[in-house]
Amino acid sequence: LFRSQEAGSVVMAKILHILKCKPDENVARLIEATAAEDEIAVVSLYQDEVSGTAVNWSRLVEDIFVYDRVICWW
Repeated sequence: LFRSQEAGSVVMAKILHILKCKPDENVARLIEATAAEDEIAVVSLYQDEVSGTAVNWSRLVEDIFVYDRVICWW
């Protein structure tokens, strides 16, 4: 969370999680924990059984610069 200097208000951080492989229980719990307090997005670099879609690399590069924090899970 970021605290605004002017109004003292709390602003949600935008966090991008990039997964190289399927997350284990610990990684999944950590991602869920950040979702409780921040706005998150998760990108899978592996072919997952849910979406079955390929990575949109152009979009991923754009998102890396748009999000406040990027966490890569290897």
